[in-house]
Amino acid sequence: MADLIFGSTGVWYMIGALLVFFMQCGFAMVETGFTRAKNAGNIIMKNLMDFCIGTIVFSLLGFSLMMSEDYIAGFIGMPNLNMFTNWANFDWNGFVFQLVFCATAATIVSGAMAERTKFSAYCVYSAVISLVIYPIEAGWVWNGQGWLAQLGCIDFAGSIVIHMVGGISAIVGAKILGPRIGKYGKNGKVNAIPGHSITLGALGVFILWFAWYGFNGAAAADGKFLGQILLTTTISPAVATVTTMIFTWIKNGKPDVSMSLNGSLAGLVAVTAGCADLDAVGAAIVGLISGILVVVAVEFVDIKLKIDDPVGAFAVHGVNGCWGGLAVGLFATGKGQNGITGLFYGGGFTQLGVQLLGIVCIIAWTTVCMTIVFFAIKKTIGLRAAKDEEMKGLDICEHGLISAYADFMPIGVGTASLDETYDVEGNVPVTQAVPVQLAGKYEIASDGVRITKIDILLKQSKLEALKEEMDKLGITGMTVSQVLGCGAQKGKAEYYRGVAVESNLLPKMKVEIVVCKVPVKSVVDAAIKALYTGHIGDGKIFIYNVEDVVKVRTGETGYDAMQDVE
Repeated sequence: MADLIFGSTGVWYMIGALLVFFMQCGFAMVETGFTRAKNAGNIIMKNLMDFCIGTIVFSLLGFSLMMSEDYIAGFIGMPNLNMFTNWANFDWNGFVFQLVFCATAATIVSGAMAERTKFSAYCVYSAVISLVIYPIEAGWVWNGQGWLAQLGCIDFAGSIVIHMVGGISAIVGAKILGPRIGKYGKNGKVNAIPGHSITLGALGVFILWFAWYGFNGAAAADGKFLGQILLTTTISPAVATVTTMIFTWIKNGKPDVSMSLNGSLAGLVAVTAGCADLDAVGAAIVGLISGILVVVAVEFVDIKLKIDDPVGAFAVHGVNGCWGGLAVGLFATGKGQNGITGLFYGGGFTQLGVQLLGIVCIIAWTTVCMTIVFFAIKKTIGLRAAKDEEMKGLDICEHGLISAYADFMPIGVGTASLDETYDVEGNVPVTQAVPVQLAGKYEIASDGVRITKIDILLKQSKLEALKEEMDKLGITGMTVSQVLGCGAQKGKAEYYRGVAVESNLLPKMKVEIVVCKVPVKSVVDAAIKALYTGHIGDGKIFIYNVEDVVKVRTGETGYDAMQDVE
């Protein structure tokens, strides 16, 4: 049986590779669940394409740069195209195994840049990661001729070369890209943007944990250390998850579900480098620290650095990938697969120094390369989706998909494009196009008791602009609803599997505001300023008298009921 599983056929090696491929599904579910439903299809598409595009470019060049036997100065492999020129003697097993690992590094970046990255830009930088950036640095550690491998740097399954690289790439991209609209207020306040499905996120984490047994265990080709690897791969995330739960419970008064899910992944990432060299105590300590690190890093990046990372990719993969690499130099027992001994097991500082050197050099390589790549994309095809596209959602704008959840679309919507505008002849400036004449009854009465309700129908993409204008007037109370509307704007056909789907009811936003101190005309003028484009579909404003207002808590009525609590 052992010969069948671990022998020259490499069956277990390939089973492990297939489990690593299944991690693409896990990443897709985590990223989708932790973001908003209007971008779910876009995220699925990105996770699909980074593997498919990665396969092509890794075949053409990446694998040679990484694993070529003709390695130049310990730095880079000589492209030999053996896959195409010497098929009979090609290392098929090695290629498949390295390919699925490469795809993992590329897909990590997607989560941190979700909900506002152009799909074309994603395809480009994902290709570059799999073509050049990942293969070169991974070769330093995993090709026996690589300079870090020659120094003895240990990264058994990729805490450093995969996860840390993906996390560093993620935060560089998120910084250059900028935060999602509405994430940070003008006063620096951080606004939470919850994901639409914690259930999907949890499913993704369970898939990733299951597949991680292949991620870490596949390289134990002889089976000797497989049990040890699978055990440490279980202990670390378990301890990390419990630690995160307790930490957030104490800190916030309640255990945080999404952060605990991040804690599981952090423990998996951190143990990956040393899973074949740690014992149970070392794995537990690694998990304990990673469970705290992930919370601290998420909050530091979000609150202090003001970098918007929707899924915590940098905290999970970047920070804990780095910690996992250092942990090898601290807790390696000397009795593991690599035979190395860490500082706390009597090995001195040598291995820790080598690990630190490898981490610093790979961080520098990744940061410089990804900065160049992202700025090049930004200056050419553009990195970020337009503001209107971000507000509508990338599903409809990038893929013509109004919702990834077709059964839950509003009745009558079909797949009509959101916020389509139509030119009309003779567009004129706003001052001439919409002169507002309000009847005297809408002016504030001398006693200040007049109460007026203003309903505004608008495009979804204009909501933030309207809120900003209302805030300038001191209006903070408003009711916002998603509605369907049918006016002069009749929609536009989109295609689902090649079939046109028509719709004449378009998604709109309805904002309801009641004022008594602020002049009605000021509200109307501010709304027009925010909404006007000169195209059909800009919206409508309706004005009503309000007979009375009752504040339920105090029983106050009229003007007094409209006042804020001092």
